[in-house]
Amino acid sequence: MWRSLTVLVAASLLLLTGCTAPSMLERRHGYLVDHTHGAPSHTSRVRHLVIHYTSSDEARSLATLTGPHVSAHYVLPLPARRHDGEPLVYQLVDESRRAWHAGASAWRGRTNLNDTSIGIEVVNLGPDRSFAEVEAALEAAPEVVPAIHWAPYPEAQIEALIALARDIIARHGIRPSDVVAHSDIAPTRKIDPGPAFPWQRLYAAGIGVWPEAARVAHYRARFAAATPDTATMQRALAAWGYPLEVSGELDAPTRAVLRAFQMRFRPADYRGRPDAETAAMLWALLERYHPEALEALTPYTEASPEAAPGR
Repeated sequence: MWRSLTVLVAASLLLLTGCTAPSMLERRHGYLVDHTHGAPSHTSRVRHLVIHYTSSDEARSLATLTGPHVSAHYVLPLPARRHDGEPLVYQLVDESRRAWHAGASAWRGRTNLNDTSIGIEVVNLGPDRSFAEVEAALEAAPEVVPAIHWAPYPEAQIEALIALARDIIARHGIRPSDVVAHSDIAPTRKIDPGPAFPWQRLYAAGIGVWPEAARVAHYRARFAAATPDTATMQRALAAWGYPLEVSGELDAPTRAVLRAFQMRFRPADYRGRPDAETAAMLWALLERYHPEALEALTPYTEASPEAAPGR
C-alpha cells in the first residue's frame, strides 16, 4: 500500500512539473509554490525614504546597526568607497524587510514609519555636542544662532547617496514630499541629518523637495507686515506633514518642528522661532506640492494661478 502511495505521489509530481515550467516552481519547507499565475494588481508597500546620520564613525556605526536593537536598509561609508568605478554602499537589510531605523515616528498622518519606509544611514559625526546640548543651546539664547559645528558631508558620499536614492525612489514610486529627514518624522527627539546635509543639492539631482525662490519672495512680501499667528503656523506645519497638535502656543513641540523645518530649508538659522521667511518657505512648499492644504489656512491664502505644478 505504501509503495503504491509513493508511486502515486511521484507520478503526481512528475505530472505537475510536466505541466508547469520548472523555473516557476519554488520548493519551501513541506510544500511547493507555483508562480505561474502572477497578479499585476499590486504596488510597493514602501512610501517613504528616511535619511539619517549615524553620529559615529564607520566601525561603531556598523557595529550598532548590525546589533540586536537598531538597523537600517543601507549605510553610506566614510570615507566613501568606489568599486570598479562605481560608488559603493552597504546593504544591511533587504528592502522587503522592516528595518528598525525610524522608531516612534509620523508623517502626513501615517505612524510607525518603519512599516512603510526604507532607511539610509549616512556615516557622519553630526554636531560637536549631544542632542540635549544642542537643544539647550537653542533654548538658552533664542535671539542668536549658537556656534555649533556640524560635520560636513563629502561630495563623494553625496554622489553615492544620489545614485542610491534615485534608484529606490524610482522602484517604489516614492513621492518627492515623502523623502524625509529623521528629524522630520520625529522632531521632538531627533535632529539628523542636521543643517549641514545638502537637501538643495539632492533636489537639484531630482530627489525630494525645495521651495521655489520666486514663490518664497512672493509670500515673504505678504508676511512682512504680519506673520501668520501661531495656530495658523501649526496648522500649516501639520498640513505639510509634521506630527503637531494645534495648541495656539509656541510650545516645545512647536519649536522642535520649526527647528526641524528650518534645519532642512534654512540651515543658516534653525532657532525654532516663527518668522516671515519660515512662513514664506512653508507656504511656497504647500502651494507647489500640497495645494489642497492651503484652503484651510485663510486668511493667509489667496488664489495663485501662477503657482508651479508639483514635481
